[in-house]
Amino acid sequence: MLDIVLKIALIGFAFSSVILLIRVIKGPSTPDRIVALDAMGINLAAITGLMSMIFHTTAFLDVILLFGILSFIGTVAFSKFLQKGEIIEYERRS
Repeated sequence: MLDIVLKIALIGFAFSSVILLIRVIKGPSTPDRIVALDAMGINLAAITGLMSMIFHTTAFLDVILLFGILSFIGTVAFSKFLQKGEIIEYERRS
C-alpha cells in the first residue's frame, strides 16, 4: 500500500514540476518566474526524497540537502539582482 501511495505522490510532484516549468517559461513577470524556480527546487528535493523511500536507501539524503542549499542560494541571488541590478557588489574607490 505504501509503495502505491509513494508512486502516486511521485507522479503528483512530477506533474507539479511540469506546471512550474511552464510558469518559469511563460511567467507574467520576473518575480513570478523566480518563485516558480524556487518551488521547482523544493519539488526536486521532494522527488528525490520519494525516490529514496521507494528504493529503501539513505544515499539520496545528501542530495536533498544539496538541492535545498542551491535552491536557497539561487533564490537569494535572483532576488538581489532584481532589487539592486547586480549580484556581487564591488566597492568603488574614487
